[in-house]
Amino acid sequence: MSDIEKKWYVVRAISGKEKKVKEFIESEIKARGLADYVSQVLIPTEKVFQIRNGKKVSKERSYLPGYILIEANLVGEVPHIIRNVTNVIGFLGSEKRGEPVALRLSEVNRILGKVDELAETGEEINIPFVVGENVKVIDGPFNNFSAVVEVINEDKKKLTVSVKIFGRKTPVELSYMQVEKE
Repeated sequence: MSDIEKKWYVVRAISGKEKKVKEFIESEIKARGLADYVSQVLIPTEKVFQIRNGKKVSKERSYLPGYILIEANLVGEVPHIIRNVTNVIGFLGSEKRGEPVALRLSEVNRILGKVDELAETGEEINIPFVVGENVKVIDGPFNNFSAVVEVINEDKKKLTVSVKIFGRKTPVELSYMQVEKE
C-alpha cells in the first residue's frame, strides 16, 4: 500500500495550537486506519536562545506560526477528517471547502531545507540590548555598576559598555550574560 502517491499540503490552524492539532490529526488517522494515506505531519520549528535572568534559555518556537505541513494523499474522507479536527481552519490555497492545493516540490524543499538549516545553526540569540541603553553589570569586577551600551558585537556575543569609574567613562567589553537591563 506504500505505493500511494503523496503530496505535501499546508493546513492552517489556530496559532499556538499547532502541537494539539498535530496530535489530533495523527490520532484520528491512526484510529481510522488511514496511515497509508497520511505519512507525515510536521510543524516547522526553530530553536531560539534568549537570555533571561542572566542565563541562556533554549526555546523551540514555530517557524511558521499557524501552519502545519502534511504529506498525504487526500482521497475519500481524509481531507474531511483533517478539516474537522479541532482548531483547524482549513487547507492553505483552497477556496472555501474547495479542493486543497498541493505545494510544489521546490517549496517543500525550501521550507524543510530552511528548518534543517535552523536546526544545524543552533544558536540564534535574540539581542535584548540596544545601543545607548542603560544596563547593570551583574558579573565580573564591575558587579553592581551601572553602564551604558556603546557597541553590540553579535558575532562574539559581547557588548562594549561604558562604566563610570571615579567620574570618568571607561569602556569595558562584557558578554551578554554579564549584564541585565536596568
